[in-house]
Amino acid sequence: MLSDVTTPQDLDERFREALAALAAPPQRRDLGDPVPETANPAADRAEPAPTDARVGAMPTDTRAAAPPAGDHGATAPADGPEVIPPADARGAIVPANARETAPPANARETAPPADTRAAESPVDAREAAPPSEARPATAPSVGPVEGGSTVVPPGAPSTVDPGASGSAGGRAGPAATVGGAGPTGDGTAPAATAGAGLTGAQALDLFDAQIVSRQLDLAGRWLRSFGEGFYTVGSAGHEGNAAVAAALRPTDPALLHYRSGAFYCVRAAQVGTGPAAGEDGPGGPPGAAATGHTGSGGTPEEAAAGRTEAGVPGEGPTPDGAGPADRRAGGAQPGEGDAPAATGAGAGYLDAARDVLRGMVASAREPIAGGRHKVFGRADLSVVPTTATIASHLPRAVGLGLALERLRRLDGTTTGDGAGTGPAGGSWPPDAIVVCSFGDASVNHATATAAFNTAGWCDHTGLRVPVLFVCEDNGLGISVRSPQGWVEQTLRSRPGLRYFAADGGDLVGTYRVAAEAAAWVRRHRRPAVLHLSTVRLMGHAGADTEAAYRSAAEIAADAERDPVLATARMLVSAGFVTGEDLLARYDEVGWQVRRLAEEVIGEPKLDEPAEVVAPLAPRRPARVSRLVADAAARAAGPGAAARAEAFGGKPPELAGPLTLAQSINAALTDAMLDHPQMAVFGEDVAAKGGLYGVTKGLRDRFGPARVFDTLLDETSVLGLGLGAGLAGMLPVPEIQYLAYLHNAEDQLRGEAATLQFFSQGAFRNPMVVRVAGLAYQEGLGGHFRNDNAVAVLRDVPGLVVAVPARPDDAAPMLRTCLASATVDGTVCVFLEPIALYHTRDLYTDGDGEWLGEYAEPGAWPAGHAPIGRARVYGVGSAEDVTIVTFGNGVRMSLRAASTLADEGIGTRVVDLRWLAPLPVADLIREASATGRVLVVDETRRTGGVGEGVLAALVDAGYVGAARRVAAIDSFVPLGPAARRVLVSEDAITQGARTLLAR
Repeated sequence: MLSDVTTPQDLDERFREALAALAAPPQRRDLGDPVPETANPAADRAEPAPTDARVGAMPTDTRAAAPPAGDHGATAPADGPEVIPPADARGAIVPANARETAPPANARETAPPADTRAAESPVDAREAAPPSEARPATAPSVGPVEGGSTVVPPGAPSTVDPGASGSAGGRAGPAATVGGAGPTGDGTAPAATAGAGLTGAQALDLFDAQIVSRQLDLAGRWLRSFGEGFYTVGSAGHEGNAAVAAALRPTDPALLHYRSGAFYCVRAAQVGTGPAAGEDGPGGPPGAAATGHTGSGGTPEEAAAGRTEAGVPGEGPTPDGAGPADRRAGGAQPGEGDAPAATGAGAGYLDAARDVLRGMVASAREPIAGGRHKVFGRADLSVVPTTATIASHLPRAVGLGLALERLRRLDGTTTGDGAGTGPAGGSWPPDAIVVCSFGDASVNHATATAAFNTAGWCDHTGLRVPVLFVCEDNGLGISVRSPQGWVEQTLRSRPGLRYFAADGGDLVGTYRVAAEAAAWVRRHRRPAVLHLSTVRLMGHAGADTEAAYRSAAEIAADAERDPVLATARMLVSAGFVTGEDLLARYDEVGWQVRRLAEEVIGEPKLDEPAEVVAPLAPRRPARVSRLVADAAARAAGPGAAARAEAFGGKPPELAGPLTLAQSINAALTDAMLDHPQMAVFGEDVAAKGGLYGVTKGLRDRFGPARVFDTLLDETSVLGLGLGAGLAGMLPVPEIQYLAYLHNAEDQLRGEAATLQFFSQGAFRNPMVVRVAGLAYQEGLGGHFRNDNAVAVLRDVPGLVVAVPARPDDAAPMLRTCLASATVDGTVCVFLEPIALYHTRDLYTDGDGEWLGEYAEPGAWPAGHAPIGRARVYGVGSAEDVTIVTFGNGVRMSLRAASTLADEGIGTRVVDLRWLAPLPVADLIREASATGRVLVVDETRRTGGVGEGVLAALVDAGYVGAARRVAAIDSFVPLGPAARRVLVSEDAITQGARTLLAR
């Protein structure tokens, strides 16, 4: 039937024919009945698993095949009881040295010990689990759950919550609208109780989500055909992810794969009928009504018993598990067995469809990116926009999961009912889990490997990371095939990740396994992966010619495994509807989507440059300045006692002149006192205090929950920061050397800097990244410890790059970066010149003129260093030449200016301080004052900072003389040879003389 599917039109036509040809059911079944297992066509098609699932070929119809009994094929978390690390006095998560009592069955943790800041080493043994979680000595074999779907915990027996199977994210399942009515439909079906699968009504509603997604893909190709659509990467073949969305809660933050159309539709409809503001409604198919839930921390057991979070009896479900009164679209009453009328998609699905179509046509009215990109995202849906960069969002998801757990415990020790800071000032519930989806080819990407490794590393050390990874495996990365069995083996072999698998063509089985996976992650606060087998229909994108790399038989085979068609077959064979009913629904939805597409075509596009860049890097300098002043007032007033204690009774302003490293250390201490959610982390920053002592003593002052060492991976360090910032924390990660940052640049460019741009400020990830860098280290050379490559940072739109040269600039600049991150969500790179960390002298040995006083709090407002403002030094008459420089160049230029002063030449030395944005106004003013500009650039001649300075002068109409002294285009070699490629004082002096001789 589907042997000649070569175009989207073919797929549409053959799909309609297949629906019309579905045989009428032998008997009609009430929509409130559960879907019988015998109605699952995917189960009938599933082939047996290979002898060894770790190395054998995947079955034809399920890439996530069940392993043989007793073979889990992966290294798993220890078989012992669960580890729930204690918290320090602030309630944050820290690794534990000693065992503690695990949470009771309802997953509400007991209060943490009063102070466990000294505990830092990873746990060596799992702590005692509650009786309901006790694991048997021997793992039972885990077989198919339904329709060939499997739940395979790696190396450990199943510990899925009793009765959680089939519930929405571990709760009693919700009621679902029918007739495609979505949140505004006129009928609801009974709730899916704990332990049950989908009802016919719920499955029918998810079918509507699937066909809306399919019609959106067809509309995208149609729009592109006449130049009105700009995005054709679709979700066809992946519509099984509708069941994953239904198994989660709409308050679980989601970072989605670009084939998540059906997931997005379900989430939009869930929120459309969600509870009142401030409540956390259950997940389940859209249109669900809460049953017996009034809080955000209930467990499946509580929900099934009709108890609220506090254990107070609520309305709860009726004894037979039914939810609100069941009313069918079209007037049919329960028990009549009539199928719902074909009313088309409801408001929730149509809202989602409109969102997606607006993204396709780059409409300025698109709700998340505003026409800047086609993404799945909306703040009110807790869907965080991600770009198409392969797997780059996974490290952020791990960081978000870790941060949510930290905030959950923090709130548990204060008010007991708080939540982490979520999108747009809202909040995510304390028991939220993070879901992130990606394609099978992405498992090979370095960022995915980093995320899996970090999640497993955290789990191994006892840190909780409630993240559900969802791998949607269609067997292809554009045209490159994933080797059979490779994805499964890769995912199952990840230490610390619980493995679940399901056939994405089996809606009911996918829902059941996804609910079990979500419940497991939510209860245990540990990471898991759901391996979802899918197919890819209609090619990678509109321009993709699949026939170039796939045979017609392969394409036709995937078309036969169409998940939407599989759902239709299931609904008809179960007796809920007829093929004609489904065809009518499909055509009606197609008409609705096409009508919406025609409407959005005429909507306005972004037209002015200012419109495009408006959300990129908001700057509110007055508010930043006010925040610095407020911090000063707190430090001098109500926080004075705590400040004195933190500094051991001797605040830094009384400690005498400080070095650059000491000044940064003191500023970090003051900031930690003023920002309770601030955390400093990175490689060697805690116990060692940093390779150069910059963070020395911070862990002792603030505890290992706020100052901690990470694993050695820059991508993960930045990913943890991105997630923490998204959760409402103020992260200050450290990258040991500038050269190491290049391993993880895309986390800054593709993830950090784009989030506000692609969400119009609805989501943000404030962060100040401390990086030790630049050259001129004595006695420790080589290009890794002497790296002068900053071009990649200056090329990232919106990124702030600060380079403090002097101690008395370092603290004010750091305070500005932290305040800007807090006020505007700014992402800052605080680039610290290593060679100046411990420098004390300027002109002669022992003069101490490179030391600086640390300002007392009352002087902070006056000494504020705004972003994009330079500092100017006058030497001699300061009338002859202007030297523009930064970092190490400041000290060298001041020394050269002293030499020139002896020759009667007056010099202005301009310390840029900010490399992005450049202080253009100050630069033009100081250049015009002398008419002669010497740019001293310690970065490379090609791509260096000097190019930007000279371009700014030209753009501003500067007509004076200009000359540049820059490092040679070379890596920095070891030993004395470094002096041959870097800028020297002699080169600066000679450059000034040459400029004056013109």
